[in-house]
Amino acid sequence: MRLKIMPLKKSFSVHRVPLILFLCQVMSALEVPLDLVQPPTITRQSPKDYIIDPRENIEIQCEAKGKPPPSFSWTRNGTHFDIDKDPLVKMLPNSGTLVISITIEGKAESYEGVYQCTARNERGAAISNNIVIRPSRSPLWTKEKLEQITILKGQSLVLPCRPPLGLPPPIIFWMDNSFQRLPQSERVSQGLNGDLYFSNVLPEDTREDYVCYARFNHTQTIQQKQPISVKVHSTKSYIERPPKLLTPEGRTSHKEELRENVLSLECIAEGLPTPSINWTKEDGELPINRTSYTNFRKTLNINHVSEADSGKYKCTARNPLGFVEHTISVTVKAAPYWITAPKNLVLSPGEDGTLICRANGNPKPKISWLTNGVPIEMAPDDPSRKIDGDTILFSDVQESSSAVYQCNASNEYGYLLANAFVNVLAEPPRILTEANLHYQVITDRPAMLDCAFFGSPIPTIKWFKGTKGSVLQENTYIFHDNGTLEIPVAQKDSAGTYTCVVRNKLGMAKNDVHLEIKEPTRIIKHPEYKVVQRGGKVSFECKVKHDPTLIATLTWLKDNGELPNDGRFSIDNDHLVIMNISDEDDATYTCVANTSLDIVSASAVLRVVDRPNPPFDLELTSLLERSVQLSWIPGDENNSPITDFIIEYEDSLHEPGIWHHHSDVPGTQTTAELKLSPYVKYSFRVIAVNSIGRSLPSEVSEYYMTKAAEPEENPTAVEGIGSEPDNLVITWQPLKGFDSNGPGLQYKVSWRQKDGDDEWTSVVVANVSKYIVSGTPTFVPYLVKVQALNDVGFAPEPVIIIGHSGEDLPMVAPSNVHVNVVNSTLAEVHWEPVPPKSIRGHLKGYRIYYWKVKNSSKRNKRHVEKKILTFNGNKTHGMLPGLEPFSHYMLNVRVVNGKGEGPASVDQVFNTPEGVPSAPLFLKIVNPTLDSLTLEWDPPSHPNGILTAYTLKFQPINSTHELGPLVDIKIPANMTSLILRNLSYSTRYKFYFYAQTSAGSGSQITEEAVTTVDEGKMAGVHPPAVGADKEIHFATSPAMHTSRPTFYKVQPVNPRIRNVTAAAAETYANISWEYEGPDHVHIYVEYGVAGSKEEWRKEIVNGSRSFFGLKGLLPGTSYKVRVGAEGDSGFVSSEDVFETGPAMASRQVDIATQGWFIGLMCAVALLILILLIVCFIRRNKGGKYPVKEKEDAHADPEIQPMKEDDGTFGEYSDAEDHKPSKKGSRTPSDRTVKKEDSDDSLVDYGEGVNGQFNEDGSFIGQYSGKKEKEPAEGNESSEAPSPVNAMNSFV
Repeated sequence: MRLKIMPLKKSFSVHRVPLILFLCQVMSALEVPLDLVQPPTITRQSPKDYIIDPRENIEIQCEAKGKPPPSFSWTRNGTHFDIDKDPLVKMLPNSGTLVISITIEGKAESYEGVYQCTARNERGAAISNNIVIRPSRSPLWTKEKLEQITILKGQSLVLPCRPPLGLPPPIIFWMDNSFQRLPQSERVSQGLNGDLYFSNVLPEDTREDYVCYARFNHTQTIQQKQPISVKVHSTKSYIERPPKLLTPEGRTSHKEELRENVLSLECIAEGLPTPSINWTKEDGELPINRTSYTNFRKTLNINHVSEADSGKYKCTARNPLGFVEHTISVTVKAAPYWITAPKNLVLSPGEDGTLICRANGNPKPKISWLTNGVPIEMAPDDPSRKIDGDTILFSDVQESSSAVYQCNASNEYGYLLANAFVNVLAEPPRILTEANLHYQVITDRPAMLDCAFFGSPIPTIKWFKGTKGSVLQENTYIFHDNGTLEIPVAQKDSAGTYTCVVRNKLGMAKNDVHLEIKEPTRIIKHPEYKVVQRGGKVSFECKVKHDPTLIATLTWLKDNGELPNDGRFSIDNDHLVIMNISDEDDATYTCVANTSLDIVSASAVLRVVDRPNPPFDLELTSLLERSVQLSWIPGDENNSPITDFIIEYEDSLHEPGIWHHHSDVPGTQTTAELKLSPYVKYSFRVIAVNSIGRSLPSEVSEYYMTKAAEPEENPTAVEGIGSEPDNLVITWQPLKGFDSNGPGLQYKVSWRQKDGDDEWTSVVVANVSKYIVSGTPTFVPYLVKVQALNDVGFAPEPVIIIGHSGEDLPMVAPSNVHVNVVNSTLAEVHWEPVPPKSIRGHLKGYRIYYWKVKNSSKRNKRHVEKKILTFNGNKTHGMLPGLEPFSHYMLNVRVVNGKGEGPASVDQVFNTPEGVPSAPLFLKIVNPTLDSLTLEWDPPSHPNGILTAYTLKFQPINSTHELGPLVDIKIPANMTSLILRNLSYSTRYKFYFYAQTSAGSGSQITEEAVTTVDEGKMAGVHPPAVGADKEIHFATSPAMHTSRPTFYKVQPVNPRIRNVTAAAAETYANISWEYEGPDHVHIYVEYGVAGSKEEWRKEIVNGSRSFFGLKGLLPGTSYKVRVGAEGDSGFVSSEDVFETGPAMASRQVDIATQGWFIGLMCAVALLILILLIVCFIRRNKGGKYPVKEKEDAHADPEIQPMKEDDGTFGEYSDAEDHKPSKKGSRTPSDRTVKKEDSDDSLVDYGEGVNGQFNEDGSFIGQYSGKKEKEPAEGNESSEAPSPVNAMNSFV
């Protein structure tokens, strides 16, 4: 057995091979085996119209088969052609083909004529067609002298070709002397007759080498016409005109064409603008699948025309000025064509048969019969046949009935000749197909299983599947007359062995064939459309799945051709990669996957894009004084449409080398009307823009210089401001050179007093930007104007502006200054404004200087520092914030203008009332015993009044951190220590301590301490349970008693934050609040600009203090603020809004900034430090400081190096928290409480800041000055400082 693959055309074409080709092979008429007797059959012959090359030997083909082999003879022009008498003619052996040798001697013209071949054997004779032999001809053009054609721009022109008549007709084309094809377009095109038509001519059509060429393909020769010279003369204006037909002429014409040919209809029109052509068919539609247009739609082509295509066709030439129509009447004629051609007839003796010959044509053809090459009327009679027009009937045939019959169908347009034999045989069946063939077919494709057979009489055929299969039926299969079995859609279960069985009355034959079903080849991932910029990289992917038993090959094509042999192209498995992409790579790429059975393909387009090429051929036309028309030709858009053109200009007279934007125009426009300015030397360039980017600039256009003119604009930004009390400085922004409009640019500066009757004073200055008028009165309004001029003239009248001569310091101080104290930290100041004339300048506002009056009897008198608040505008009152309670102040008020401050008003004195005190400087717990604790403290650093008492609150804390009842004790203001007695042993207590004045309670300080353990009682004895009935008393000093508390479980509560307030200055604000709730919560402050949608900014508060300083705020801005506690509750307070003030800061220069004073203070600080070190050493040695008792009794808070109390609770800690930190213990070993340093304290900002307050006390004024560490005045403690406390705080 051998494997047979179904026939399949292997090609790189992406189209599948039509199945019809295969069917034509397997469904042809039954063939008589050549080993059986049969009449001749013509198998090959030359064409009816045989044009030969006269330079080569003539070969006239005639091949035939038959049994016995036929003999051949020829006729020429209807008479016998005796080839033996002509030495140049010979017949090939075993063939009827003639070879006429004319290459050495003889002429082709001698053998022109009509030839016919006859093949004959004992069973009959077959004849060929009439073969007309004609030699090809390629004659030369006749010599002619052609004059130059001179024509005006816009006119129409036809250049005639008129090629010589040749055989076959030549192919016409137009080229120049360099053999380059002349470009054709909708305006210029070649007609079907070869002439070159110009709808309208342009200057670029001028040339001397319009050459018409005729190519004779049969002889491979090209003939050339004499060159035609055309000269087109340009005119400034030409008249547009409607279309007119150049060909065909008139309004109607007629065209006749033969069936199956290509119908070509042509309309070429002239006109200006160039007309466009449109085609229609009257009373019908153009056939969509067979219609095409060529020659820029001037030629309509209809393929395979039939009688149905006859009718009237209309072409319409149209332009904006009108249209013209032409109707072509088409008649389709037909040479004879077969309806039923006669077929060979094989009969057994005694059978009946029929030969049918039917043909059609226009006109209808005539049918005639011949037998063995002789008209049937002249042939011997045969009783077995009967002629009935186009049919011959045979009955009871015998072996002598065998013959060859010819059918001839002819009309005026041609003829058809067909041979068909009648062969009378008696043969048993035989199978002609090779045995045991193997077929392979793709799933869902048709399967054709061959079983060619022969027998006489004609056998019957049946197909079976498998060894025990039943006869196959037509409902699933198709049975062809030649024995082929067709499975229309092969499936997996179609595989197997098939058997064909043929029978007639003389016998039987059978054959087996085998069918295999394969999976189809599929592309499971197609390549995709790509757009890539030039120079980039692209990758196409093509994944293929195929039957595993077949071998698949993957091939990549470019535009259906092979890939370039270029290193930039690489194939990696199923990927095609192209590197460094260029314009030539813009194409359709196809992956073709094929096996021995099928072929599939998929395509994708690669579009190479880039920035446009720069425009070129810039031209300036319509040159006017203030405008010009610029035109250009766009460069290649590189597959991305041009969206815009950017026009730039250079002013080489004023700014050479600098390009300025002039205008943008749409990408569809190639001209622009440009507005110009006077006295500019212009040159232009154009830049094209597409979606990829901008092109390079075009070449620069020619220069164009515009005429000078007077200026159109005057200087801008004119101002008149005096720099001294007796001058007026006039300034302006000079014109640019581009705006000067001419040479000699100058400025006319004019001025006069606004409120006087003086005439204008004017001066002309050079191209400058300032002029100073001297000797003016102080601060007087002036009218000022500045006008541009050049050598041509003046600019339009300028705008008048108002200026002022120079300012001087104010002369008068504010009067009737008085102070209203609002509260302990705020005062309101009122004053009478000064007379406007005394200000002598622009009023900027009023400035308040205020300062705290120091105690002159104090031992360490400090330098007095003044603070300043400025109130903008014509204010008559203002608020002084941030005053110290219980203090003595002085102030004065001054008016401010642009020059500076005026004299000060008379100093005013006022006092602030008492306020609540700050927290005590410290609280420490010493000498713990079994049942007592000793508390020591120092008064507040800022009493803010006279202290009236202290309040001590404390409560026990058990081991589970539950709080007991709170005990409240009032302590006289002159005490600094207290002993608490009758406390529980080994118990932790928490203390809350604060001072009071007549204004209220101050900030508290907290501390915790533990009584010691009674070791004797604890040996083997457990302490009493919490809540036992036994009552333990303790005594406090001087005489205070309480009972042992009962502990209560403290339930956790949510934090509560209230009374959020803000005190703001220019760039910072101090935020304070009151907190109630559990300890160990993390407090945070959130703030943001009021009214904005920005997120809150968050700041974490150190420790548990109840204030925080916000830094880095913007002056004059409203802020929102809120305070929150982190934890499970996520509690946040209500919001508060405050506003920072726009500040005008000034600082009073005082003695604290002098170098000698700073040096003196450093020396004093060094002496104090030495003293503290000596005290520390003596105390560690157990020595007694001589005045310790006195100092303990008169502790001076001024010595404590602590910052102002922050008013918060101390941090909670238990026994495990008493560990030294990295920077030292937070609490001294003797339980002294130090005030913690904090960046959040308002004190750290000092008072050297600016701020402002409104009349209602809101902060808007400027607040400045240098804050120094000073003792409180008016309410200072008179007690002596304590070196021990100072030392403890230092350590």
